[in-house]
Amino acid sequence: MGQESIHQIAKSRNRLIAPHGGAARGFRHPAEWEPHEATWIGWPANRTDWPGKFAPIPWVYGEIVRKIAPGEIVRILVNSRKHEASARRVLKRAGADASRTEFFRFPTNRGWTRDSGPIFVKRHGPPSEVAIAHFGFNAWAKYPDWKKDARVPERAARALGVPLLDALTNGRVFVFEGGSIDVNGSGSVLTTEECLLDPVTQTRNPGLSRQEIEGALRDYLDARNVLWLGRGIAGDDTHGHIDDLCRFVNCRTVVLCQEPNSSDPNYAPLQENRERLQTMRLEDGSKIEVVPLPMPSPVFLDGQRLPASYANFYIANAAVLVPTFNDSNDRIALGTLAELFHDRPVIGIHAVDLVWGLGTLHCLTREQPAL
Repeated sequence: MGQESIHQIAKSRNRLIAPHGGAARGFRHPAEWEPHEATWIGWPANRTDWPGKFAPIPWVYGEIVRKIAPGEIVRILVNSRKHEASARRVLKRAGADASRTEFFRFPTNRGWTRDSGPIFVKRHGPPSEVAIAHFGFNAWAKYPDWKKDARVPERAARALGVPLLDALTNGRVFVFEGGSIDVNGSGSVLTTEECLLDPVTQTRNPGLSRQEIEGALRDYLDARNVLWLGRGIAGDDTHGHIDDLCRFVNCRTVVLCQEPNSSDPNYAPLQENRERLQTMRLEDGSKIEVVPLPMPSPVFLDGQRLPASYANFYIANAAVLVPTFNDSNDRIALGTLAELFHDRPVIGIHAVDLVWGLGTLHCLTREQPAL
């Protein structure tokens, strides 16, 4: 049976409904440290994401693009010609390499590209190929404005001319955000029960069991070994995204946030997650090496606890970008990560303003793997 006959071709030429998922066609979710063709980022536009504090945000983005561009293309989502012109002005003044940026006029509700942007999968072939796993997006099952964001993967697939693999579970679209998982590229995936299994609060896929969710991760990302942690950190309005607490830094090692203050709300869940990791195994049965990563002192604005975390770093080709918070632990976090990444520099990006949007560097970036 030919490959085309195995799949239903939907309305768009590049859209595939794969009955057994992308993994059956040899696609997998690469680790973030594997080579990128590009990083996708949504230029900030929604002022309600940073109420009363929007003015510095484009300048933080400018610095992020400036640090990523030496190693890869930066593909920037903008809402309009005017929005693009504003972004170009900031990037020019920030000293970002204009020859390494590309703009896509895809209307968005917000700029959190990790969650609503294209989730790329790759197969080595032959021929080598990149596709986009098309999951549903509903603004973390919390906010009403998400329909523009939900169309971004489809628009990106059309613009790039790559296949779009519709992720279906029990005949319905599987709702999922990129920030809810972290992968080692070899078959293991980190996530939290709070985010993907809570049946009451911000439930993405009502009625789906743990086994069915694991099946979706296996089928569409080739994540065969699901490592379930418990709860996320205080202040996280996604209800438990993994990229604020625990991340792979290589195929066998994770960093896990650690809070020494027993009266802090993060102390108990982070301790429990550490205990869970001690009994977990990787896809080949080996133990996971766990390296502690400090937490910054609590960050508040207008009395609201913000999800400040060094774990929200982004691994680009040319650097590892780490959020910093004018905190004494900034130096320790940067030093810890520098000891783990020997092939690229570890660079701090001031994120005190950025975290008012309830996310930082990893939340706003999405890698596109290189062929």
